[in-house]
Order: sequence, then C-alpha cells, then structure tokens
Amino acid sequence: MDFLREHSTDLIFLDIRLPRLKGFDFLRTLVSPPAVIVTTAYHQYAVEGFNLNIVDYLLKPFEFERFLTAVNKVRTIHNQKHPASEESAKMYFFLTVAKKRVRIRYSEIVYIESQKEYVKVVTIGQTFRSKMSTHAIEALLPPGQFVRIHRSFIVSQSKIEAYTAESVELNGTSLPVGRAYKAALDGL
Repeated sequence: MDFLREHSTDLIFLDIRLPRLKGFDFLRTLVSPPAVIVTTAYHQYAVEGFNLNIVDYLLKPFEFERFLTAVNKVRTIHNQKHPASEESAKMYFFLTVAKKRVRIRYSEIVYIESQKEYVKVVTIGQTFRSKMSTHAIEALLPPGQFVRIHRSFIVSQSKIEAYTAESVELNGTSLPVGRAYKAALDGL
C-alpha cells in the first residue's frame, strides 16, 4: 500500500486471498487504482471483480496465451488513454529463433504463418521460424497494422498489394482468405 501511494503503477496482479485482508478489500482501499488483473483459483468472485472495474480475471491454472491476452487488454487500454507518438512507440519485438533472440521490426513483416506449434515470420529480407502459437505472436503485434486473414495467416496491412474475397497478394505471394475472416478485409 505504501509503495502504491509513493510510486506510479500501471498494473497489479491481484489474488483474492491475501494474508491480512481479501484482495478486493485491498482494492477498495486504493484511491486511484491502476489496472488490475485478478489471478485466482476462485471463480465465484468474478462478478464482484468486474464491478470493481478490474481489467481481467484469470482463473488458475491459466495458460500463457490467456495471460498474454489479459496483459494486452491492459496495453490497449493504456494506449487509448495515452497515445504514443510514432517516434516514441516501440517499432520492434524480439523473437526466439534457434535459441537466439532476434529483433523483428514490425515495418519489415510481410506475413506470419501458423505451422502447428511454430510460427513462420516472413519479413522483407528473411524468414524466421519460432516455437510459439499464432495467438501469442498476435498479442505482440501493434493493433491496426496487421490483420488475420485466415486461421493460419496474419498479414501486414501495409504490404497488401491486392485482394479478393478468396486471396490476398503481398510481396509476390498469394495467401488464402478464410471464410470467417473475409469481413476483416472490408475495413481496409
């Protein structure tokens, strides 16, 4: 509590059962609470949590992908409240490729392909393969710059050269458009 009074905090991961008081009782004591993600084994407190304006409710045990989804909700909310200029926005992420962390610039990504438990990231100059899910890499991508066109494909909007209801052409490659994703292309 003292730390929160003295320091700016963006996010708290909060459990329901704390040693001295309940997590939600602690949350009620905060005058201006930061974003809160509840991580607990007790499902019966979810409604109370959302009434206290928590961002998400993670029921233990939860998968890493579900954790990333919750954190990205906080990032999205934060970015809407505090839009960053293009110069100060992060322009890259690091991808683990063959036990090495490789910098991938968002502006160089052409498309991402799901390959079971791997993803293939095709950039302007190179192709990278990393063991992670499509959902996990999608959570790393900045909103509005990429669009999912198929269960297996995410493409950079700026690299799309042409498209139809059945395919998207980019950088000399034609990729299929899934039936469930046709509406995503309507907003381009």
